[in-house]
Amino acid sequence: MSTVALAFDLGGTELRGALVERSGEVVARVSEPTLAGAGSEAVIGQIIALANKLLDENSLAKVIGIGACAPGPLDPKAGIVIGPPTLAGWHNVPLIDILSRQFGLPVRLENDANAAALGEWRFGAGRGTESLVFVTVSTGIGGGVVADGHIYHGRRGLAAEIGHMTITGEGDRCFCGAVGCFEAVASGTALGRRATRLTAPGDGSLLRRLSKDGDVSARHVVEAARTGDATARDLVEAEAKWLGIGFTNLLHLYSPELIVMGGGLANGFDLLSPTIRATIDERAMPAYRDVPIVPAELGDRAGLVGAASLILWEGEPGTALSMVQNEESKTDGAADARVG
Repeated sequence: MSTVALAFDLGGTELRGALVERSGEVVARVSEPTLAGAGSEAVIGQIIALANKLLDENSLAKVIGIGACAPGPLDPKAGIVIGPPTLAGWHNVPLIDILSRQFGLPVRLENDANAAALGEWRFGAGRGTESLVFVTVSTGIGGGVVADGHIYHGRRGLAAEIGHMTITGEGDRCFCGAVGCFEAVASGTALGRRATRLTAPGDGSLLRRLSKDGDVSARHVVEAARTGDATARDLVEAEAKWLGIGFTNLLHLYSPELIVMGGGLANGFDLLSPTIRATIDERAMPAYRDVPIVPAELGDRAGLVGAASLILWEGEPGTALSMVQNEESKTDGAADARVG
């Protein structure tokens, strides 16, 4: 097996691990439910156990480091997970120090949405661009920005919390405490909540039949809309308008070459796309209207391959100096090789 990086994508629901080649190919993969309520020590124990499993089952792999991504807020330079709301008991956890001591390997840490943006930029829908905004729309809304070939971090790595842009003065209160956040009105959770309120158990609606008379999810809405269900179609139309408003803000803020939409709701991209585009055409200044909005290509691999690239490609994306080549140059005295 060629040179690889260990990669981990720590989510509030699932913990994924993989061995990833420099080409972005995932050559081995493991996952298990995250012990999200059990505290940082328990989850770090899971990471270590999955890493050992991957290493034991792929003993010929040349592992040169560990790339990890986790929910924010976190500080990628200091290697500290500050306090993600989806993981109980995490408060200023020095994840880089813990994993580097455990394995004796270099470790890099990145916000999960930034890592996914990096994965899509290097290996997915954003290949060949210098700038993009990646938006993940699922339980919440997160995002990552590649600007001029670099992940845009901002102070302490806290930039691009796009789910908490204020895009309205009404609606449900966001978990952050504010009203009108992009996430609170346009996430998959918000779509499911609207659908649940519009229907009632036992009312015979397709949405309630799909949900078995429980709460309706965004997945149920998309499924019903594909059959032509009028209520679901109206819900999708409203959802797409909110996404279009948020995406218009992102175009004006970052002026990317591309917006890439990922997350669970991207499964309904074909249904959402016409109204997203119409809303952008209505609201964006003319210079921004020709930017493509495209679905993500890597699915749930984006965070893993993006995290791995932090190790396999040393430095910021625009530098593109591979750690593999850097290590070889130390051995044979050759000059560092720049990679396009």
